[in-house]
Amino acid sequence: MKEKVSIPFMLTGILFNVCLILANLLETKVIQIGPITATAGLMVFPVSYILNDCIVEVWGYRKARLIIWIGFIMNFLVVGLTQLAILLPGAAFWEGEAAFNLIYGMAPRIVVGSLCAFLVGSFLNAYVMSRMKVASKGKHFSFRAIVSTLAGESADSLIFFPIAFGGIIPVDKLLLMIITQACLKSLYEVIILPVTIRVVSWMKKMEGCDVYDREISFNPFKIKDT
Repeated sequence: MKEKVSIPFMLTGILFNVCLILANLLETKVIQIGPITATAGLMVFPVSYILNDCIVEVWGYRKARLIIWIGFIMNFLVVGLTQLAILLPGAAFWEGEAAFNLIYGMAPRIVVGSLCAFLVGSFLNAYVMSRMKVASKGKHFSFRAIVSTLAGESADSLIFFPIAFGGIIPVDKLLLMIITQACLKSLYEVIILPVTIRVVSWMKKMEGCDVYDREISFNPFKIKDT
């Protein structure tokens, strides 16, 4: 008997991957909005944590682990192909090579910082969300979503910024960016929370499941245990 494909899970996973890839492409630009300094990836990256929360809440940690690793591989693939495109010689008549290289020519340290921060932050977010769900017996979703996102986003910022911009941006500015980024991403979660609650409720009804991660392995490398 063939296993039925879950359309909501598939679409959530696809959107998760799109957000991650787009966030990486936007992450190289530092933006200034009034007194706030952040990266352009702030516009879309928090959505990946919201989707992470949804996946853990509905399908459990093991499915989230699968999607996180797929996201990592897709990010790695995109980075590799864009760097290959940069190395390939441009046509003699094409005048956009400098702009193309500027946009897609991510420094190796930014790539390493982004991928490491993504893995640690995403897994921490999923772990906290999963354990809190069991401890609270499925109650207080809003509180769990905020706490798990704050934990994941904080870890992400603490890893990414020192690796990507250490020695380039002054230490005081770097610390301010870390704090600002983590707070703004978590605030993003709070603002969008009413929508998240409704989406999770709809997904549970559609899927007919509400997974509690009891007696499972939280080992992030145990990918086959899905």
